[in-house]
Amino acid sequence: MNPIKKIFHSPTKKKLLENFLSLSILQALNYLLPLITFPYLARVLGPEKFGLVSLAKALIYYLAVFTGYGFNLSATKEISVSREKKQSISKIFSSVITTKFLLGILSMFVLGATVLFIPKFRDNWPLYLLTSGLIWGQVLFPVWFFQGIEKMKYITILNVFSKTILTAFIFLFVRDPSDYLFVPLLNSLGSLLGGVLSLWIAFQTFKICFMLPTIKDIKDQLVQGWYLFTFVAFASVYTLGNTIILGLFTSNTTVGYYEGPYKLVKSLISLIGPVTQTVYPHIGKLANVSQQRALAFIKKLNLLISPATLVVSISIFFFARPIILIILGPQYLPSIATLRILSFLPFIVGLSNIFGVQTM
Repeated sequence: MNPIKKIFHSPTKKKLLENFLSLSILQALNYLLPLITFPYLARVLGPEKFGLVSLAKALIYYLAVFTGYGFNLSATKEISVSREKKQSISKIFSSVITTKFLLGILSMFVLGATVLFIPKFRDNWPLYLLTSGLIWGQVLFPVWFFQGIEKMKYITILNVFSKTILTAFIFLFVRDPSDYLFVPLLNSLGSLLGGVLSLWIAFQTFKICFMLPTIKDIKDQLVQGWYLFTFVAFASVYTLGNTIILGLFTSNTTVGYYEGPYKLVKSLISLIGPVTQTVYPHIGKLANVSQQRALAFIKKLNLLISPATLVVSISIFFFARPIILIILGPQYLPSIATLRILSFLPFIVGLSNIFGVQTM
C-alpha cells in the first residue's frame, strides 16, 4: 500500500485529512507570503538593515521559545486526551495561558536587561521594543488548544487573515532602508491581532471558561512541559543562536548574508509542519491506548518524510547559485556557500521531528 494511504488508513482518517488540508493551506500561505515579502525586504532594505531586523527578530523568537515552553506539544496532548471533558479542558486552558503570561513577563525583563547592558542592542532599542510584540502574540495564540481538539481550520483562518493584511502593509509602508522600523511594527501588530482573535474564538465558540489556576496547576504545567521545552530550546540554539552570535561578533551585513539563505531553507522546512502537526495528537491518542500501535504509525510516517526531505536537501545543494541570484539578487552572492552548508537541514530536521518529537 502507498505510504500516504497507509498513514491515513484509519477510522479517524477523515479528521486527519481535514486537519492535514487545513495545515497544508496554512503552510502554503506561510511559504508563499514569505517568498513574496522576504525577497522584497532583502532587496529593499539591503544586507545591512535586513541583517539588523533579522537579529532583533532572532532574539525575540528565542524569548518566544521560552514563553512557548513546549506547550504546543505537552498541552496539545493534554487537551487531546481530555477533549470530551469541558471542565478539564477549561482548567488546562486556563493554567497554560496563565503560565505563558507569567513567562512572557519574565521574558520582557530579560529583554530589557539584554538591551540595557549590551551596547549593540542598546543603540537600536526602538527596534527591539517594536519587535517584542511577537512575544505577546505567541503568548495569546493557543495553537496547542486548536491542535488538541483537532480543529486546525481555525489556526488557518486566523493566520490567513492576519498575514495577508501584514503582507499588504509591508509593500505599502516599506519602500527604502530608512523604513526598516515598519517591519517589526507590522509583524508585532499582525501577531497580536491573530492572538486576540484566537482567544475570542476559544471563549465564544468553544465555551472555554477561565478558571484561576493554583500555584500547583502552574507548577504541574511547567513540570510536564520541561523535557519538551529543553528539546525545543536546544534545537533553537542552532536555528536562532547563529544569528545572535553573528550579530554580537560581526557586522549587520554579515548577519544579512547568513539570514538570506537561512530564511530560504526555513521556508522549505516549514513544509514538514502540516504532516507532523496533524499526526501529533493522533499519535498521542494511539500511545495512550497502545505504544506498539503508536510506534507502527511513526514508522509509516518516516517512510513519507525522510525520502521527501532528502530530495529537497540535495536539490538545494546543487542549485544554490541560481536560487540565490533569482530570489535574493547579486548583492547576496556571498550567501551561496552558506546556502550549501544549510542545504541538508530539511532532511535533518525531518528526522529530528520524527524521532525527537513524535517518538520521544
